[in-house]
Amino acid sequence: MYESILGALLIMFMRICDVSIGTMRTILVVQGRKYLAGLAGMIEVLIWVFAIRYIFQNLDEVINLFGYAIGFGMGNVLGITIEQKIGLGFAQLNIISRSASFKIAEMLRKEKYGVTVLPAQGVSGDLSLLLLIVPRKNQKKVIALIESIDNEAFITVQHSLPYRGFIHGSRK
Repeated sequence: MYESILGALLIMFMRICDVSIGTMRTILVVQGRKYLAGLAGMIEVLIWVFAIRYIFQNLDEVINLFGYAIGFGMGNVLGITIEQKIGLGFAQLNIISRSASFKIAEMLRKEKYGVTVLPAQGVSGDLSLLLLIVPRKNQKKVIALIESIDNEAFITVQHSLPYRGFIHGSRK
């Protein structure tokens, strides 16, 4: 019984590792980082092969299947958590403030973030739309800065894959 539980835990651990790496690999693929994605894929599959090999060698142990499934679920959670902490890539923030657009833009520029201010019209009249591209690892900090001036500002965030031109993170 003790060996069965250890085997299931081993499988669970291997699945947590390979699925977490797989989550990161997917993000690397989307961002076009092909060599890092290839390396991550190689490690991911190698771990998976060892896990599935162990399962096939011990097919009579049903607990191994639970270890496999639990490891898969936990690997997804861990992979997403790691990616959120690392903050790979860039995010585009779109900000609309009814009263403090220029104050927000001024403060962000003072903090060395590039901001583009576009004229816009809303139902209540003329507004400004602020656009900025930031490294994802700085996203929470930038949002906190915006909210320190206008905690009711409308903010949207989307993934950004810069094609060419100035990368704002290099200003810092």
